[in-house]
Amino acid sequence: MESRFPIVRSLGALTLLTLLAAFLAGCSGGEDETPVAGAQPAPEPPVEVLYNSALDALVAEDYEQAAAGFDLVERQYPYSVWATKAQIMAIFSYYMTNDYDLAIGAAERFIRLHPGSKDTPYAHYMIAVSNYEQIADVERDQGRTREALNKLQEVLQRYPRSAYAQDAQAKLALTRDHLAGKEMTVGRYYLQRGHYVAAINRFRNVVEQFQTTSHTPEALHRLVESYLSLGVTDEAQATAAVLGHNYPQSQWYRDSYAMLQGEDLEPEASEGSWISQVWNSIF
Repeated sequence: MESRFPIVRSLGALTLLTLLAAFLAGCSGGEDETPVAGAQPAPEPPVEVLYNSALDALVAEDYEQAAAGFDLVERQYPYSVWATKAQIMAIFSYYMTNDYDLAIGAAERFIRLHPGSKDTPYAHYMIAVSNYEQIADVERDQGRTREALNKLQEVLQRYPRSAYAQDAQAKLALTRDHLAGKEMTVGRYYLQRGHYVAAINRFRNVVEQFQTTSHTPEALHRLVESYLSLGVTDEAQATAAVLGHNYPQSQWYRDSYAMLQGEDLEPEASEGSWISQVWNSIF
């Protein structure tokens, strides 16, 4: 972070606690704080001092103080170049405290205020990562996961050559795998209870939307199982043919092949099958 945001150390740095105490004392009011006639208000600390105090807290991994300090810079000097730097640093500080909603809110605000800034890609990236960090177990609601997917895709679409693209790509792959895992969990639930049409819809989602994930071979096998349970043998054979062509050494293909053999059937490709059309359009 330091390499992107120059550090001014020439004026030294006060502790953020002292600065905040001074700030609050200067801004608070009350019955017992009647100013003495002729007294001059205490001067505000220079912006460089405020910024470096927050930066010192950040380096010391005191992220809550750092976030408060960077917010103070913006409040005290809202039209300075330091305010823009502080906004970006506050996003990171909030993220490091695991206060993802504040990090997202700060990043969205930065994007609104500085849409053409060189640091706007970073703000987009932090929104994506803050959602990614909140991905829930596959047994729970996946709203955050889908939001992470959308934001990671946005980073890659908007800034494919940025420093954040490679990490966004890696996180996108994991996010897609997680969503596919959720579909598989629900699909297995329906399959075990004999709700074959509902199960097929879930397994089809994996094949159609998340075909590059690790869950695809099992999804194809579960489709074979579901179709055989419904007596839709032509779709079962076509799906097994796709599974065998693409994952011939997998246990899932061996299991599907054994199922078909048990019904005196063989894998058989069919151009009219939805699975053949989808797979051909993808690959």
